[in-house]
Amino acid sequence: MHHLEWLDNAATRRRAASALKWSIGLTAALYLIPYGAILAYPLLLLSTLFHELGHGVVAMLTGGSFESLAIYADGSGVASHRSSGGDLVHALTAAGGLIGPAVVAGIAFAAGRSKSGARGFLVVVGVAVGIAVALVVRNGFGVFFSGTFVLVVLALGLRGSAAAAQLGTVFLATQLALSVFSRADYLFTDVAVTGGGTMPSDTSVMASALGGTYWIWGLACGGFSLAVLAAGVMWFLRALRRPELGLAGASARRGAE
Repeated sequence: MHHLEWLDNAATRRRAASALKWSIGLTAALYLIPYGAILAYPLLLLSTLFHELGHGVVAMLTGGSFESLAIYADGSGVASHRSSGGDLVHALTAAGGLIGPAVVAGIAFAAGRSKSGARGFLVVVGVAVGIAVALVVRNGFGVFFSGTFVLVVLALGLRGSAAAAQLGTVFLATQLALSVFSRADYLFTDVAVTGGGTMPSDTSVMASALGGTYWIWGLACGGFSLAVLAAGVMWFLRALRRPELGLAGASARRGAE
């Protein structure tokens, strides 16, 4: 029953629930307090990092290659990749940047329910981004920010307290899940202005490859991200309520014995 230990530990369940409340509260505070946008600047860069990684990872999964990644001080980024497929693959690679953060958020919500899951998630993410820094991040600012992120998540995963690891995991999940909405204007534009120049937006690439308009694909990607966010939060909260029944059943079995 070791793998279900978190279900039987009331302190762990309270800590997980507290992590979700704090992550939502901190996020809301950043948008409400004076100069909150300045404090939220690293979170803008974080969403850019995972957005661009989403492009690269999907390119590799569909048989292509991830050539380079750059993150700029204005919060924009560019991922260079080579595709080995046709229009569908091009569209999937473009969508990877828009929905990839939401997928990672869903995994983080699941992992953040327990201290071991949170620690494992942070270590895996830290190692994965560290590999990306070594292999594909090309500009100095991108290396600095991505490297700092790697150090922070690895420190939380390996050395942080259980409460800090769970808060970090759920806070990261919240940020990634909300990133597509905090920058929703990008879903509904046909061009992207970045530190590397002006180029077609991801939704414009999807429209060119699959037909339709960029705003239709923006709605589709936004709706997918919203569904993942809702499912992740519901799964997270339902799992925290489930132990009460499990403990009652366990007590009944012990009484019967």
